Amino acid sequence: MTKPFQLQSLLDLSNLRLDEAAQQLGRLIAGEQEAGQRLALLMQYRDEYQTRFSTAAQNGIGPDAWRNYRHFLDRLDQAVEQARAMVDTSKQHTATGQKNWLDQRGKVKAFDTLAERHQARVAYGEARQEQKQSDEHSARRYGVAVAEDE
Repeated sequence: MTKPFQLQSLLDLSNLRLDEAAQQLGRLIAGEQEAGQRLALLMQYRDEYQTRFSTAAQNGIGPDAWRNYRHFLDRLDQAVEQARAMVDTSKQHTATGQKNWLDQRGKVKAFDTLAERHQARVAYGEARQEQKQSDEHSARRYGVAVAEDE
């Protein structure tokens, strides 16, 4: 009977944690992409609104409309800055998630290496046992054949 790998439960747990880290990393990457898309959309809207403001200003607008345009552009600038901050935070979380995934992958590789070494030792031991049994069987047959010749 082959000797089981004593750290199999840790290998299984490491694989489970690696899967969880991969799923979490996928969510973080998706969140980062979504935050980037929101930022791009806000920046595009701000540019379009700035163009409308410039066009209106060239055609002549009153002080109230001017103030409203400026106020709304200021609010858009604040929203863009908040979106940039969210993108930066999301990138940091993604980097942390990548590090976690790499750490988990390293643990799995280490346990896999130990499992492979264990399997190699077991296979070597089984091969030696089979060779020993084969040698004993041959020796008995040879011993029996020698006794019959005498």
